[in-house]
Amino acid sequence: MKPSNPGVLVGLVVVFALLTWGLLRQFYSVVPTLPWTAIPTTLLLAVGEAYTGWLTRARILRRPNTKPVEPLAVARLAALAKATAYVGAAFGGIFAGFVVRVLDLLDLDKPRQDALVGGGSFVACVILICAALFLEHCCRVPGKPSGET
Repeated sequence: MKPSNPGVLVGLVVVFALLTWGLLRQFYSVVPTLPWTAIPTTLLLAVGEAYTGWLTRARILRRPNTKPVEPLAVARLAALAKATAYVGAAFGGIFAGFVVRVLDLLDLDKPRQDALVGGGSFVACVILICAALFLEHCCRVPGKPSGET
């Protein structure tokens, strides 16, 4: 499995933001207000992934007072990290699309609330992507690069 490409993740954010912005231009008046609960939920997921990465790295490096880690468990964590990064990018784009759509409507209550919640959720998604990339990095097997002897 290859590491996640940050360029692809940024591309996903942009594509989903444009799609969301385009859809909201037509349907924003019938869309309910964004739930604020997306922010703490996403941040909790990010903390969990970062902590899991930290623990996994310690176990892979066989630091004192840690048990060896099963290779299949590391592969599953790497797959989880990769999936989380892509889903975080997609949802980050959706929240960014909300923010871009309501920028010219900030004098109204509902769009102002959507801008705050969407902006906070976007930031939380970026933090989740960073945590997922960290977990993915922590799942790498240490060793010399292939060019060294």
